Amino acid sequence: MIDQQTKEKYAELALKTGVNLQKGQALMVNAPIEGADFTKMVVRKAYEMGAKDVHINWVDDELTLLKYEYAPEEVLATVPEWRVKLYDYYAEDGAAVLSIRSTNPDLLKDIDPSRIAKANKANAEAMTNFRKYTMNDRITWSIISIPTGDWSQKIFPDLSQEEAVSKLWDAIVKIVRVDQEDPVAAWDAHNATLETARAILNEKNYKKLVLTAPGTELEIELPEGHIWKGGSAVSEKGTVFNPNMPTEEVFTMPHKYGVNGTVSSTKPLNYGGSLIDNFTLTFKDGQVVDFKAEQGEDTLKHLLDTDEGAKRLGELALVPHESPVSQSGLIFYNTLFDENASCHIALGKAYPTNIEGGSAMNNDELDKHGVNDSLTHVDFMIGSEKLDIDGVKADGTTEAVFRNGTWAMDVTGK
Repeated sequence: MIDQQTKEKYAELALKTGVNLQKGQALMVNAPIEGADFTKMVVRKAYEMGAKDVHINWVDDELTLLKYEYAPEEVLATVPEWRVKLYDYYAEDGAAVLSIRSTNPDLLKDIDPSRIAKANKANAEAMTNFRKYTMNDRITWSIISIPTGDWSQKIFPDLSQEEAVSKLWDAIVKIVRVDQEDPVAAWDAHNATLETARAILNEKNYKKLVLTAPGTELEIELPEGHIWKGGSAVSEKGTVFNPNMPTEEVFTMPHKYGVNGTVSSTKPLNYGGSLIDNFTLTFKDGQVVDFKAEQGEDTLKHLLDTDEGAKRLGELALVPHESPVSQSGLIFYNTLFDENASCHIALGKAYPTNIEGGSAMNNDELDKHGVNDSLTHVDFMIGSEKLDIDGVKADGTTEAVFRNGTWAMDVTGK
């Protein structure tokens, strides 16, 4: 088990590099009740850094499951107005938002997927305004994870819960660079590397990317004015922050009408407490026209039926196979980690910040530029050591971007 000092370093990293909490700023934390001790460290450090207020939204897997088992559908399909106002209040106040996501991947495996779909859609609709704050970087926000019992044992099923939690702590600490003497400095260097990679891709200005792997033959057009981002982001007020920890990706948006071909998943997708695994999607003119899954096909269908935009792509992210997450050799059943082990794409809403002037565009303008809109945004993993990617420029010339799951070009800038 890692020591108290290491956990303190992690809490500090989440506040300094994750949300980059400022003196006099409020902080809202979404946290699992099982991680109360770590959350209290975050709260104490936040106040020591000058936070004016820290609010905790506790999450308890057992209570969540009981609600899905027993609550009537009209309750699942309703989000209380006070909860919406709570999130909007802190967003309008310019608060930083830190989410600690550590849900049991099998939590809702025995729940009717239609009940989960109703709840997910209701929550997405209720949080539409709040989502504008995060997806447009109007506030600073970050997602991290800590080990919890059931999640740890999903990854290490042959160990006792205590041993599994300890082993997952060791893995997370290494992957998020908390094992280094100065994690903040290590992240500054890492962000600089990702910034170089995205600058090179922005200069390339590819018109289209072609992805090839076993079960995957996919062409993805990129909108005119698309922007590659990755690593740190900058808020509306000019504060640098890291939305995801870990992060190993550079990402942009596909053209919502310009995706054609078939793509196959390479890792399980934990969607709302249910697993979708070994699935394939076929696209025509940007829309999913066929799909199949060995596990969770009904859940996948409900995801695609969320709204019209859920059948289109909102993100394409490139992650080399040798990323620290991939090299751990673990499947985390947690998108925050698994997406940083593998190239991935996302069904649903695109980040307006991935296109020039996107944050200032209205919905009609975004649509005209090929920017997808949806109530949902769900990443799933498509990368492996067998993935090749070619970039096609405006003049039709083609060059290798990825070969055998890693960069085929120098993205270090050295």
